[in-house]
Amino acid sequence: MPTALVIGVLVIVAILIVIAWSTARKRRSAAQTRTEQLRARFGPEYDRALAEKGNVRSAEAELTSRQKRVAGFDIKPVAADEGKQLADEWQVVKASFVDDPSIALRDAEALVERVMAARGYPEGDFDQRTADISVDHPVILARYRAAHAVLLRHADGHADTEELRQAMIDDHAFFAELLGEDPVVEAAAPTDAAADASPEAEGPVDAAPEAEGPVDAGPEAEVPVAAA
Repeated sequence: MPTALVIGVLVIVAILIVIAWSTARKRRSAAQTRTEQLRARFGPEYDRALAEKGNVRSAEAELTSRQKRVAGFDIKPVAADEGKQLADEWQVVKASFVDDPSIALRDAEALVERVMAARGYPEGDFDQRTADISVDHPVILARYRAAHAVLLRHADGHADTEELRQAMIDDHAFFAELLGEDPVVEAAAPTDAAADASPEAEGPVDAAPEAEGPVDAGPEAEVPVAAA
């Protein structure tokens, strides 16, 4: 074989190797960038999806699919008048916890679903709703899931009143974020003596200065303790 031909073949092979290496490097870089973006966007939901799907490729495909789905929604703030009505209804539901914790928790979850609808999220089963919400509210979503799990356990007779009370607090944190209220810190449960003295009394908690939002919400007090 002529020397010139051998050199030509070697040059072509070298060029192909360089092209393949460059392409692979770009793909790895793109994949790494996508992973970083999804981790930043979804936070704990990224790890949850990874645990459920079992591998990075499937998990990232799921999260990307959620983003594309939610991009087609008309997500908007809750109108001021509707937000005020929902916030007032929450106070009524919270007060009802004293008389019937289980009904109060069911009513609280119904209010959460209503504020989701008011924001523009479509109706769906619990898994679909949480998948949609995870795109824009991935951190607080864990509290909504926890509250829903308590509601299901209570239906099977496996959740006590204190668990129901914590679920109410978790539901409210999620409800408040969707509604646009300021973040709040829930107070600890009062002692039995305090509950007996005034079962519906609400202790104030320290709150951060109010930010502008669709609802003028004051500091949130604790969920009342159910009457014995």
